[in-house]
Amino acid sequence: MDLFHIGFIPVSVIDIIDIAIVAFIFYKLYQVMRGTVAAQIFIGLLMILALSFAAQALGMRALGWLLGTLTNIWVIAFIVLFQPELRRLFLYFGKNSFVRFFIHIDISETVDEIADAATELSNRQHGALIVIVRGSALRTIIETGEEIRAKVSKGLLVTIFNPKAPLHDGAIVVRGDTIEAARCTLPLSSTTKLGGYVLGMRHRAGLGMSEQSDALVVIVSEETGTISVAEDGILTRGLSPEGLRRRLKETLPRPSDKGAKSILKHATEDA
Repeated sequence: MDLFHIGFIPVSVIDIIDIAIVAFIFYKLYQVMRGTVAAQIFIGLLMILALSFAAQALGMRALGWLLGTLTNIWVIAFIVLFQPELRRLFLYFGKNSFVRFFIHIDISETVDEIADAATELSNRQHGALIVIVRGSALRTIIETGEEIRAKVSKGLLVTIFNPKAPLHDGAIVVRGDTIEAARCTLPLSSTTKLGGYVLGMRHRAGLGMSEQSDALVVIVSEETGTISVAEDGILTRGLSPEGLRRRLKETLPRPSDKGAKSILKHATEDA
């Protein structure tokens, strides 16, 4: 049923819903890309699309053909140019409460062990990089390191990140109450400075991991002993031991977050 007409064009409820969904998708894309070079390219692509529609509406055949040719290949160019941003967008949709209800893994029992270990490593100024899996499967990251599959404990974490230990270099991946692997290689973030602070390789790796997955990454600086957390592409520095503990408890799943996720727990472990 038509609600109203714009000139000779009828507008129905489905048309409004369609436009709203497309507008929402473009808005989220812009949010993800805002502040990056990709945002400027994205705006340029939108202008090309708008000009193409205008040229077709006005009957400008030559210009319409030229812009139409560009729009025929823009999808491929979009995927190639914006692969990191698209990954972030898909992760955003994957983080909604409905999806996370099914894929959350309860690791609340390990929060104290991780917080205590990070505090000890901070006091000793031993660098550490702890990736805590939430929803995204990190099998490709785990395969870059040495599989351990040991229960999380403060003593084991402190031992792994001892500078004289063979597995201290790189990151460990924690899923549930298990250390899946150590000496893992993480993707580096393109961000090299943050508020005048030059990011080292460990912080760039932690930030990069949080940009490309929904994992929570705990970082301990070897130079200063500062404790940081990377989440959703945002790095929070200078956390106190209690601040870290509180952040982990607020962010990570709790024992009450059960339900359907328990049914799929084994399936996600094999992903």
